[in-house]
Amino acid sequence: EKGSVLSVNHDFWGTWITYIGYFLLYLGLLAILFDKNSRFGALKKTLEKVKKKKAALSIILVIFLSFSGYAQEDKIRIKFSKEKIDSIILANSVSKEHAAKFSELVIQDNGRMKPVNTFASELLRKISRKNSYKGLNADQVFVSMIEFPRLWMEAPLLSLKRGNDSIRQIIGVSEEAKHFSLMDLIDENGSNKLSPYIAEASKTANKNQFQKDFMKAYENFYLLNQVLSGSIFKIFPIPGDDNNRWVSYPELAEVNYKKADSGFVRNILPYYFETLTESRNSGDYLAAEELLDGITNFQKKFGGNVMLSNAKIKTEIAYNKADIFNRMYKYFAVFGLIMFVFIIFQIFRDGKLINTLIKICKYAIWVFFILMTLGLIARWYVSGHAPWSDAYESIIYVGWATVFFGLALGKRSYLTIASTAFVAAIILWVAHENWIDPSIANLQPVLDSYWLMIHVAVIVGSYGPFTLGMILGLTSLLLMLMTNSKNFKKMELNIKELTIITEMALTVGLVMLAIGNFLGGQWANESWGRYWGWDPKETWALISIMVYAFVLHMRLVPGLRGKWTFNFAAVIAYYSIMMTYFGVNFYLSGLHSYASGDVPITPNFVWYSVAFVFILGILAFFKYRKFYNK
Repeated sequence: EKGSVLSVNHDFWGTWITYIGYFLLYLGLLAILFDKNSRFGALKKTLEKVKKKKAALSIILVIFLSFSGYAQEDKIRIKFSKEKIDSIILANSVSKEHAAKFSELVIQDNGRMKPVNTFASELLRKISRKNSYKGLNADQVFVSMIEFPRLWMEAPLLSLKRGNDSIRQIIGVSEEAKHFSLMDLIDENGSNKLSPYIAEASKTANKNQFQKDFMKAYENFYLLNQVLSGSIFKIFPIPGDDNNRWVSYPELAEVNYKKADSGFVRNILPYYFETLTESRNSGDYLAAEELLDGITNFQKKFGGNVMLSNAKIKTEIAYNKADIFNRMYKYFAVFGLIMFVFIIFQIFRDGKLINTLIKICKYAIWVFFILMTLGLIARWYVSGHAPWSDAYESIIYVGWATVFFGLALGKRSYLTIASTAFVAAIILWVAHENWIDPSIANLQPVLDSYWLMIHVAVIVGSYGPFTLGMILGLTSLLLMLMTNSKNFKKMELNIKELTIITEMALTVGLVMLAIGNFLGGQWANESWGRYWGWDPKETWALISIMVYAFVLHMRLVPGLRGKWTFNFAAVIAYYSIMMTYFGVNFYLSGLHSYASGDVPITPNFVWYSVAFVFILGILAFFKYRKFYNK
């Protein structure tokens, strides 16, 4: 309790002299990549020579990679089986076309304006881990929830992970059950069965997995209960509100609307649901859609300051339906694997057909990269900020950067492109693990700056070439392991080519990381009045710079020269990037915690990867010493 110290920087001349010095440093680092006389320029010349030699020989590749009314706590239960509940829900569902129209309504959710389609999709994925329910899409489910909340209290919608036997016993569902209903959590007295366990877990600082599962189940229960109560369906703007606040139907009593407007907001939803009943019977939803248009016009009239444009609504819904990044990892994995198979087939029989098939895979990967780029642009347009502001966005941006540098540096190296596709698949798969939230959120205040597009874009973008260098290093080690006396010359050319591309990738990554780190110092000075504060993120970024600077200069140390040493180091060095990004973001706390998500348990595959790398490195070392060290 020694008070607070506020630091203000008024050093105009010192600041700009420092910034000019940084700018000169950036020019010098970038010159490394463009000067023909630099090491990078020499690598490009050597790479062209290697490609010419490879053109005289058939490409040999032996590689294997394996890495996929409104709800309330009512004591009176609806006396229907879950099968009966489902049949009633399906019988009273609206058409997909009308649900799509409903999904264009704009709601206010945690301060962000979004179409109902976005909220409905996020809701269904979060609580049920599915994109549909009994054949109904997310839009149809949400309309039904708003119209028939009591039915959905009994619907088995909330998901249960495997191994949650304790929760199953407490709420009274079978051991085979994968989902449970909201009413399964309510006891005969109307209390939540999980409440005692939630209270205990809330007091615990370091929660075990058992307690985390209880907290997650309660969060889903609370979210679904809010939806069924109607309190989360905020579609009515408050006229003239300073904070542009919107309210839901149950909150209308708190707002003093004018007489005509009050009659509209209080009657529009009941009248809409009444109209839906007639529409279902006749199949004509025109009257119901006119009422939805009335709500939209009301939103534009009184909530115009924050109302989304039609273009943004359409774009966001199209982005949601495309689900581009979730689909891309499957496509990258399939075509990357197929391309590997074709390259392996080239070992035994080289011809026009196999070359054509490989080129088709290459062009397909280019198409996927273009689709990824369009996905990032769409997310940028919808969110209103650069798409690398949180954990999910930064991971997909790293995936994009990896593919970009793989295609840019690989060009005619099919092996590099295939490796890039595979690692992109892994990155995008990680982005869609359950512990990362893919939803578009409002920008944190400290990130609401043009520096987001400068510092974060450069420093996170550097992870792309580092990732490419890691996967190419692994590929080189595998090629060493597969070398024999018959394929030695062809393997040697392939390893030399990959090693050169790896060094080029690491050079680009190091230049970007160094520039990004100094840009971060400038941002820190603008935001906090100091350039460097030994924050965990800053410190590990510096450690990564030192690690990769050492790897790139190992060739100058006699005892550390050699392709095996360099490729093995390129793989091991990547763990510093993993710590800089995942370790710091999820396990340490600091000024950069705004980019973190839920703290995950370290996946077992991390330890398996360490064991795999060292075993592969040792086996490749003996082959390298036998054939290449001579």
